Amino acid sequence: MLQIPGWTQISWLRHGFSARQGGVSTVYGAKSFNLGWTKEDDPAAVAENRRLLVEKVAPSAKLVTVRQVHSNNIHAIKAQDALEGRLETPEGKAVLEGDGLVTNSPGVLLAAGTADCVPVLIVDPVQRAVGAFHAGWRGTVAHIVEKGVDTMQREYGSSPGDLQAAVGPSIGPCCYTVGEEVWERFLAEFPYATELFQTVTLEEGTSALRVNLWEANRRQLLNAGVPEEQIAALGECTACAVDAAGQPRYFSHRAQAGRTGRMLNVVCISEDESSR
Repeated sequence: MLQIPGWTQISWLRHGFSARQGGVSTVYGAKSFNLGWTKEDDPAAVAENRRLLVEKVAPSAKLVTVRQVHSNNIHAIKAQDALEGRLETPEGKAVLEGDGLVTNSPGVLLAAGTADCVPVLIVDPVQRAVGAFHAGWRGTVAHIVEKGVDTMQREYGSSPGDLQAAVGPSIGPCCYTVGEEVWERFLAEFPYATELFQTVTLEEGTSALRVNLWEANRRQLLNAGVPEEQIAALGECTACAVDAAGQPRYFSHRAQAGRTGRMLNVVCISEDESSR
């Protein structure tokens, strides 16, 4: 699990960005930490990986996910709904559809699933509220992160100037080649869109258009009022980052041709008595 160093100093906060290794799945390699209900993996292995995740990050918490659809739909979660099982099927799969979750309830572990898309976690250390957002290029164009800040203001009285945010591992500008549709959609939405793209020459002599979703979401946070010094970007590319053994560090839909697992990027207000 990757963490933001400064966030570990907040006594009541639990968070983390999962990577590829450390679980019980075998379909994507030995001991892989697949946390998504993918068609190739054994559901029992996924369930065990999710149990291990909760045990590591926030043992007494209830994991809450959504059926992600590349939207800007955000759900405010109450502990009672999570603890009474209204937010998942008997198998543990999400009931809610959307791409963002916020809560001020202790014991609710919010999760955004990724395998190249951008995970953004937001923490309000003053009002004790948190959010987790899944921002692919479509979610980014739909301003999901800006809407997330607005939702936390409306639901919990959060002040943007108090918020801390983290842009987690995702496909980087080094690897994310896109087409004209993405270019046109960004140009229609953001006055700074041209600053997010670059054209690169490939080894075979052809050119490719690449977009920087890290910067796109950082700019949204700034526009929403989050101070620059309170935004952390991990800068880890899911398509090309490798571990000490030279193996892929993350699951990547692009790099692994669609046959891959999923990471979960999580944040939680702890229920531990020691953190109150």
